[in-house]
Amino acid sequence: MLASTIIRDARRAGFPIRSLTPLGSLRRYAPDIGDVSLLAVAPPDRYTNLINVFTRMPFVTKVLRASLDTAAVSTERGPVTLYFTAPEDAGAALVWHTGSRAHTAALQTRARERGLTFDNGLLLNAAGQRVAAVTEDELYRHLDLPYIPPELREGTDEIARAVEGNLPHLVSEMHIRGDLHMHSTWSDGRNSIEEMVTAAAHLGYQYVAITDHSESAWSSRKLARIDIPRQRDEIAALRGSAPGIEILHGIEVDIMPDGSLDFDDEILAGFDIVLASLHDDAGQDGRSLTARYLGAIRHPLVNVITHPANRSPAMSIGYELDYDLMFAAAAETGTAMEIDGAPGHLDMDGLVARRAIAAGVTVTIDSDCHRADALARQMRFGLGTARRGWIEPRDVLNTRGVEAVRDFVSRKRAYR
Repeated sequence: MLASTIIRDARRAGFPIRSLTPLGSLRRYAPDIGDVSLLAVAPPDRYTNLINVFTRMPFVTKVLRASLDTAAVSTERGPVTLYFTAPEDAGAALVWHTGSRAHTAALQTRARERGLTFDNGLLLNAAGQRVAAVTEDELYRHLDLPYIPPELREGTDEIARAVEGNLPHLVSEMHIRGDLHMHSTWSDGRNSIEEMVTAAAHLGYQYVAITDHSESAWSSRKLARIDIPRQRDEIAALRGSAPGIEILHGIEVDIMPDGSLDFDDEILAGFDIVLASLHDDAGQDGRSLTARYLGAIRHPLVNVITHPANRSPAMSIGYELDYDLMFAAAAETGTAMEIDGAPGHLDMDGLVARRAIAAGVTVTIDSDCHRADALARQMRFGLGTARRGWIEPRDVLNTRGVEAVRDFVSRKRAYR
């Protein structure tokens, strides 16, 4: 949010630059952001003037440091660093400042093997002369590599896979056809069902699932079982007035400490889709929590396990679970595991999501949104998190049409 606000305010103020791009862990959609940094592309003879303009912007509370090509400032919402680069070095600088350190270190090794030096946002030849890399694609081509998306640049096996020509075709915004996890004023959401559906329709979605919290959730407001018929009637009425988008009546039901679900089977069977969450660890260890999840995964009425680690980035790593057992059960039963775009979850991240796909699990990428105006932003966070897990469109339930989603639910209900 801080980076997007800075970019918006700078552009509104007429900050005269060709580009202003988020960098570092923010651009890689890492769950924990160490700092906010941006890259500006401009001719070097403009740097001093532009740094003066930037450090005098209204959001700046203090100038921390300024040099020939860098400015660091404080704002009310945290520090921001702005790096400058010349147009001919823009690609090299963008790769360098995006990181990760492990990824750029591997690129430095490849550069040396080719008689080049890649350092501090510049690519140099053996004579110390700059080698133009206007785009990131150019930088990677100089190193005999295809373009590697920022979300994959974690220093694992992305370069080896790139050499093999075996990088994934990552899921993107254009692939998402619906959102299967959002909340309305029937529980702790800020907007009505109609407002949530209208916002989703404006995003071009073909379907949404309204999935309010069940009675035992920790949320401030919950969907009482006596109110379910009224909510169902409201959704039925909206279906007739919202052409072009399908509305699924779902529920986010809690997995109780004894492993049971918050609503009984007769109630759950009336929903189009059932999401199950474990919000309360009840002081149990990882083995007990895993057992609770396994019971829900094997339940024929449960279609999606949401944010399984129940983590909160920069605050809590979440539960210690036996993911191998959970993913094997999910693949066997046809239960989807969620990649959650809510900033308070961003779960499953990276390696965990990659393990799920390797085990044959179908995932959903959802906003878990409680506000209509945050639907697009939280879906982007979900997509970024999914891309960190090397997720492709074929792995994702909500890249498919609504009938495929209904079939997915039907197959699970036939599971015994």
